[in-house]
Amino acid sequence: MLERISLFVLGGGGYLAVELAWRGTSHWTMFLAGGICLCALQWLAVHPVPLPVAAGTGALGASALEVVIGVICRNFLHVQVWDYSAEWGNIAGLICPRYTFYWFLLCGWVVAVLRITGKATISPVYCTRKAAAES
Repeated sequence: MLERISLFVLGGGGYLAVELAWRGTSHWTMFLAGGICLCALQWLAVHPVPLPVAAGTGALGASALEVVIGVICRNFLHVQVWDYSAEWGNIAGLICPRYTFYWFLLCGWVVAVLRITGKATISPVYCTRKAAAES
């Protein structure tokens, strides 16, 4: 449970940091989106899925999440967090192919890092006294 909470907070903070660096502004809902995205990418990282498939799945998931959060922000919170209406191929100004491609690159990098760090970490081995005595 602590690992998932840590991933969620790291993903949320990372998403806010990327948005602040890229656009100069963000919204608290992006913290939620980032947390959800990183937890989903961790799930993809531990499964034997080829990296391009994991990156594509992550990009589609992040774009779908942007649509959901964008609709909620516009219709219920009455805030327009971002506007891609000037971008080619946009859907309601909420997503566009260009940023979905950027998500593909970022998700591929994140999944690769998660896989590398997953292999590099050492898991402790616990042994009871009874089991140790039997060995």
